[in-house]
Amino acid sequence: MKRSRVNEIMLEGDAFIRSFGYVMPPFAYWTPEEFRARKADAAGILDARLGWDITDFGGGRFDELGLFLFTVRNGRAADLATGRGMLYAEKIMIARKDQVTPMHRHVVKAEDIINRGGGTLTLELFLSDAKGEIDLEAGVTVPSDGILRRLPAGGKLKLEPGESVTLLPGVWHAFWGEGADVLVGEVSTVNDDRTDNIFADPVGRFAEIEEDEDPQHLLVADYDRWFGT
Repeated sequence: MKRSRVNEIMLEGDAFIRSFGYVMPPFAYWTPEEFRARKADAAGILDARLGWDITDFGGGRFDELGLFLFTVRNGRAADLATGRGMLYAEKIMIARKDQVTPMHRHVVKAEDIINRGGGTLTLELFLSDAKGEIDLEAGVTVPSDGILRRLPAGGKLKLEPGESVTLLPGVWHAFWGEGADVLVGEVSTVNDDRTDNIFADPVGRFAEIEEDEDPQHLLVADYDRWFGT
């Protein structure tokens, strides 16, 4: 993706999020220079990998295959073993109309995916077989706002604004917006996007950026290059 396109998506995404009354934390608006100057203050942000995350999954077709994310808070994976500490994470996302987040599952993360407003959020769901691969036969049962929803393998769960679904580790899922762009909330256990996304097809979790202009704000994927994290 070109950096100019990433910058454009950030502006569009921020305006869309604000239209629903959700406001990002102050560090979201730091310039790269301010981020670098405040590196010591930002240790918690860098360690938890909070911030902007815009990806085309390496396909170069963001409008068709992509996702806008912002990680607002995230605990430490090491705390999961002890059951103490900050064991949760939160993201705000935008699933555009007909824009697919490809089929994937998580090894550790359990998550609630919430339609916070806009169009219909549609999820295609499968269970894992004994090898962790997609089970094309088994039906899927998932909690949706406290009510169990039962679907066949590959069934499509449609969430209207205000509705949510809980996905446990091993549940394969792809999702997209229908009718209009969707503001998506995610509340989960501690999240590590570098290691805990298993995709059905070979894709890249983070976009490769062509630097045709300066970044307006840094992406989480920029942190290693800018700060050596």
